[in-house]
Amino acid sequence: MLTALGETRGHYAGLHQRISALSQAEMSERQKTLERFFLLQGITFTVYGGESSTERIIPTDVLPRIIPGAEWGRIEAGLTQRLRALNMFLADIYGPQQILMDGIVPRELVLGAPSYRREMQNLYVPHQAYANVCGSDLIRQPDGEFAVLEDNLRVPSGVSYMLANREASRRTFPSSFREARVRPIDRYPDLLLATLKSMAADWRPNPQIVVLTPGVYNSAYYEHAYLARLMGCPLVEGRDLVVHDNLVYMRTTTGLRRIDVIYRRVDDDFIDPLTFRRDSGLGAAGLFNAYRAGNVVICNAPGTGVADDKAIYAYVPEIVRYYLGEDTILPNVETYLCREPSQLSHVLANLDKLVVKAVGASGGYGMLVGPHASRAEREAFALALQADPANYVAQPTIQLSTAPCLVDGRIEPRHVDLRPFILSGEKIVVTPGALTRVALRKGSLVVNSSQGGGSKDTWVLDDGAAEVAP
Repeated sequence: MLTALGETRGHYAGLHQRISALSQAEMSERQKTLERFFLLQGITFTVYGGESSTERIIPTDVLPRIIPGAEWGRIEAGLTQRLRALNMFLADIYGPQQILMDGIVPRELVLGAPSYRREMQNLYVPHQAYANVCGSDLIRQPDGEFAVLEDNLRVPSGVSYMLANREASRRTFPSSFREARVRPIDRYPDLLLATLKSMAADWRPNPQIVVLTPGVYNSAYYEHAYLARLMGCPLVEGRDLVVHDNLVYMRTTTGLRRIDVIYRRVDDDFIDPLTFRRDSGLGAAGLFNAYRAGNVVICNAPGTGVADDKAIYAYVPEIVRYYLGEDTILPNVETYLCREPSQLSHVLANLDKLVVKAVGASGGYGMLVGPHASRAEREAFALALQADPANYVAQPTIQLSTAPCLVDGRIEPRHVDLRPFILSGEKIVVTPGALTRVALRKGSLVVNSSQGGGSKDTWVLDDGAAEVAP
C-alpha cells in the first residue's frame, strides 16, 4: 500500500483514503462482520493433524490486495503461455515423447515420476487440454516482478475462497470497491462450466457434468459443494456412480442417468480401484476403462501431476522454449535438483539457507525451511536427502513480499503469495482475480491454510491498461 518512502501507491489511493477515515474500532467491526459472513456461509476447511482433524472457517483478512491492470496483463499472458506449453508437454510425453528423445527433459525424470501414468499413453484428450483447471502459485520478487513458485495441475483448490473473499470485500468496502473499477470474477462458475462442456461438445451436444468429491470428510468438501451448486451440476461420490458397458451412469431417484464429463476432486490413485489403488472406495470401478473408451471425460485428466512435479518445474522454461519458441514471460525461482550430485553437495552444505521440498508433496508438508529449522531437523533432512536425493529439490529462502493486514485491530505487514486460476478447454482463460494467501503469523513464510495461513481478496483493476502479448 505504501512505498519505502511512506507514500501511498497510486492504485491503493482510494482504499487508503477510506481506511484512514475509519477508527480502529470501526476497522475491527468490519473484520468481525467479514468473519460472520464466512461463518454463516459455512465457508470452512479441515485441518488434519495427529489422530484428529478440525473443521474451521478459513482466516480471512479484511483488506484487499490491489493489482494494477498493466501488471495483471503480464501475469495473464505469462500464465496463458505456461499452460499452453504444459498441455503440449503432457500430450507429448503421453504420445510420441519427442521432447524426451531430444534430451530437453531427462527421460528417467519423467517416466520415473510417481505421478506419470502409463495408462494414459496414446489416449485421446479433447483439445489436448490435460489440465483443465490450474492454480499457479506466484510470488513477487525483490525487483517487483512476479515469478512462478509452483504449478498446480492436479486438483488445485482455493477458488471458492477467492469467490467468497470477493463477496465479503464487496460488502465491507462497497464504495471503494465500486470506485476502484475492479474486474469481476463472478463468471468463474460459468466459465468453468463452459470449459467442462467444451471437453465433450464434439460428441455430446448437451453433456451431463458432475463434480466428483471424496466426501464430507475431505478438507475441501465445502469447495466441491459450492462449485457444484454454482454450476448447477450434481455433486456425487464414487458410490453414486456405476459403470455398464464402458458407460458411466449416476444413480438417481428416477433411475440411472448417463454422465459425460466428470470434474473430479479425487486424486489419481483413488478414481478407479480396477486401474489404480485397489483399496480405494472413493472412485468407481471401471471408470478409467470408460475414459479410455472415450465415453466419458475426466477433468483434470489422470496423469497431469507429472507436469507440476517439483523436479519437472525446473525444466519449464526449456519446455516453453521447446514447444512455443519463446522465453517465459513469468520466470521460475532458482531450483536445485538434488538428483544431480554437484547440486546435492551444494544443498547439503547450505541447508541452513535453503528451502528443501519433497517433489511429490504439497500443502506445505514434506518441506524444510532451513533458516527456521533446528539443527536436529536439518540433520534429519540431510539423512533423508542422502538416502533418496531424487525425491527432493531445493530453492533459496524467498523473502515473500508483504501486504497490509488487519491484525489485532492494527494494520501490519504480512507475507503473501498469489494463486490465480486458469481454465483450459477449447481455449485458455485466466480469471481476472486470484486468491491471495497470507502467512498470518508475524515473520512466517508459510501461507498454506493447512499450516496456519489465511487469505484475502485480490482486486485487479480495470484501468484501461493494454494486455501484454505473449
